[in-house]
Amino acid sequence: MKKRQLGHSDLHVSEISLGCMSLGTNAKQAENIVETAIDQGINYLDTADLYDFGENEKIVGQAIKGKRDKVIIATKGGNHFEAGQEGWYWDPSKAYLKEAFKNSLLRLGLDDIDLYQLHGGTIEDPTDEVIELFEELKQEGLIRSYGISSIRPNVIKTFLEKSNIASVMMQYSLIDRRPEEEVLDLLSNHQVGVVARGSLGKGMLTERGQSQWDKKGQKGFLDYDVAQLKHVVTSLQDLANESGVSPQSLAIGYALKHPALSSLVLGASKPKQVLENVKAYEKSDLSDDVYQQLKQLTKANVYDNHRE
Repeated sequence: MKKRQLGHSDLHVSEISLGCMSLGTNAKQAENIVETAIDQGINYLDTADLYDFGENEKIVGQAIKGKRDKVIIATKGGNHFEAGQEGWYWDPSKAYLKEAFKNSLLRLGLDDIDLYQLHGGTIEDPTDEVIELFEELKQEGLIRSYGISSIRPNVIKTFLEKSNIASVMMQYSLIDRRPEEEVLDLLSNHQVGVVARGSLGKGMLTERGQSQWDKKGQKGFLDYDVAQLKHVVTSLQDLANESGVSPQSLAIGYALKHPALSSLVLGASKPKQVLENVKAYEKSDLSDDVYQQLKQLTKANVYDNHRE
């Protein structure tokens, strides 16, 4: 498993990582998934305090006991929730984020977190407060680096101008190429690493593409209508057959091709899914010709909102 530097940080993360949101609440099963990922060379685990309202962080913390030196842990905060109460609301205030971070540390059972991320964000947020807290946590040695999870160009640009973020987590795939419009190059130029989610397009960009399209593609996707989406799924399978690899390998290879990318966060609810992801990754190196064919097969989507 190859590793890439996460932006300008001192973190070197595996090219595919484990998205922990789907681990579930069975501690033994989650431990098996995490162990499988580590055994396959995956060293980057991504969680968030909102996942199962803190339970996911607890599960991850239990799963990595005795393995701390083998993993890079990333979590996120900013969604305000209270134990025993339904729902949550966005709260990027310094006071809440400080408390949320402490709670994440306790749930994970760690003394420090490798990457702490703002879990969303709007242009109206108290950005200076957020950055101030992140810098304080870094100076205190409680985090190694910080970043944001956002698809909003205006929010991303604000943090680039004002902060020392190391990473941005965003949705990026063959059927969501919005970051290519300007954000990927911008982040690459600033030495900020991209951690991509959704790179398998809800499973539609895998060998199970047709069945996943049946389940999840019936309302289209972004600016693809149902028929256009089915055409992509079918054509991707055809190109995979011609290339001698799986559609999943093509989808992974496409997302990793841009130099801004540091890692693809791929979820798994079973050890088998981790192995499938790794198998596809191992055959994901794309020739320039195949890369261009994939570009011609899909749309160069653009952001409609949150641009300025």
